[in-house]
Amino acid sequence: NIWLVWLVCICLGSAFPVRSGTPVQNTTLPRSVARCPTKMVKNLLGENSVAAVTTKMLPSRIAKTALSQSFQAAGNHCMGMLRKGFLAAPTCHARLRDVIASGNGERSSLLRPADVFGVNSRGIGHTPHFQYPSAEAAEDGLYSGDDDARVPGLEPTKAGEKPRVVVLGTGWAGCRFLKGLDTKLYDIVCISPRNHMVFTPLLASTCVGTLEFRSVAEPVSRIQPALSGAPNSYFYLASCTGIDTHKHQVHCESRSSAGLPDEPYHFKVAYDKLVIAAGADPLTFNIRGVKEHAMFLREVQHAQEIRRKLLLNLMLSEAPGISEEEKRRLLHCVVIGGGPTGVEFSGELSDFIMRDVRQRFSHVKDYVQVTLIEASEILSSFDVGLRQYATNHLTKSGVRLVRGVVKEVLPEKIILSDGTCVPYGLLVWSTGVGPSEFVKSLDLPKSPGGRIGVDEWLRVPSVEDVFALGDCAGFLEQTGRPVLPALAQVAEREGKYLANLFNRMGKQNGGRAHRAEDVPLGDPFVYRHLGSMASVGRYRALVDLRQSKDAKGISMAGFVSWFIWRSAYLTRVVSWRNRIYVAVNWATTLVFGRDNSRIG
Repeated sequence: NIWLVWLVCICLGSAFPVRSGTPVQNTTLPRSVARCPTKMVKNLLGENSVAAVTTKMLPSRIAKTALSQSFQAAGNHCMGMLRKGFLAAPTCHARLRDVIASGNGERSSLLRPADVFGVNSRGIGHTPHFQYPSAEAAEDGLYSGDDDARVPGLEPTKAGEKPRVVVLGTGWAGCRFLKGLDTKLYDIVCISPRNHMVFTPLLASTCVGTLEFRSVAEPVSRIQPALSGAPNSYFYLASCTGIDTHKHQVHCESRSSAGLPDEPYHFKVAYDKLVIAAGADPLTFNIRGVKEHAMFLREVQHAQEIRRKLLLNLMLSEAPGISEEEKRRLLHCVVIGGGPTGVEFSGELSDFIMRDVRQRFSHVKDYVQVTLIEASEILSSFDVGLRQYATNHLTKSGVRLVRGVVKEVLPEKIILSDGTCVPYGLLVWSTGVGPSEFVKSLDLPKSPGGRIGVDEWLRVPSVEDVFALGDCAGFLEQTGRPVLPALAQVAEREGKYLANLFNRMGKQNGGRAHRAEDVPLGDPFVYRHLGSMASVGRYRALVDLRQSKDAKGISMAGFVSWFIWRSAYLTRVVSWRNRIYVAVNWATTLVFGRDNSRIG
């Protein structure tokens, strides 16, 4: 019996060391547990348990040690039961409160929030102030009766600690901000449902196997190493559910199947400065059936789903007994939206069909078709000549261009506003982005279009110490500035600007909460458009270097533009590791063709 062995070791004066190196006998418990009635111990641990029997017999010192941190050092099943089972069961909660009440108002370290990730963990629900072995330093409040106090999290920074910057999101804006922030001035906490940044300009290439998925994903810990190494900087895989601007706290939720104490697992993080870079969601215009049946192209998992669906349809269409009508439906790929993402995906798809499908799926090659549906003109932000070039090139590549408005999306067909039915096997929706449900739920001023309203310095003016940038933010009307487009280059430059602004504030002791009022912010943010590029497939691309739609500048199309497009994006990939990945993938695709393996 491991309990008996454990008790004998204690009686002999030995002790199990905990991970921090502090022996168990050096850790004491408050008197409320030491003077816990024998009946209460029996109720908690069982009538015939060793701990219940020895409570009557052993000295107070042994009893206290038996209920101390040696649960963690023993590393057995009973430890897990005490740390997870008791704290998770409502009936045990009531008994634990009785134990508290039986003392003199003191709280046992056993009754404090369990460190379910282990000592010195960097887990989601981890709070440095709750770490062992300094059990007496734990905060009172888990069972104080206040629901908010029961939620674990990072407490406000104290004197002598660096101010904490909390960043919501790991998109272009958030990651560029993280990369430029001086970690000598700030501790950083990044909260996002994904732990990587996606290089979106090359995401369409991963859908057909031109690039591997890892080539366009950059881990956040590589962008900002402090998140994985600095003592008080963390990355939390979670979604923000609310912001309390009065208490300077963000409330978060983490969903997983890792056996956390509660599912979903809730926690809170206090901040000195908050940066909202939560991105945006695809625009569906409230068209019925879009969310249920269409696929989007915003994340790596979206590209993986598209790739699996495309290859599945190709292989199913070769099954015996499939009618020609069903083959045409299965192999009909429909793209909604004629912006850069929709056009580039259509170009990549036509390349895949012309070069790879015709060789490896020769039985069904004549049934494959790509249709691009746009309400007005494709690539409306580009020069007129470039738009015409793209239209002609896509048509020659086998892409059918249709002008129309989607009225409803059904499981196997699309209904347009003029009544036309378009059957499909794969539907990709790429009609731009709009405010996410999280952004809509925030009680913050909104700019035209529903984004979070900011001033010229990217501050949210109605609250203190809150900033917003990227696709989720836009200039307020009173600034007299237009809302900037949801482009990667806009988000990246906003992130760079805000990082420099925070570094200046930190050097002038303005990094803490309520300390930035008297700090000069410098010049406001000014955006200058550098131009646009888009690939149309078959080694052709468009390059438009005009600063605005009506301005004059360099516009070119063709093979040279395609070379410029690839060179520019190769240099913009975040790390040298991914640049090598991308270059190698391009070379292998050129020599051996695209991989058509369906995994998953």
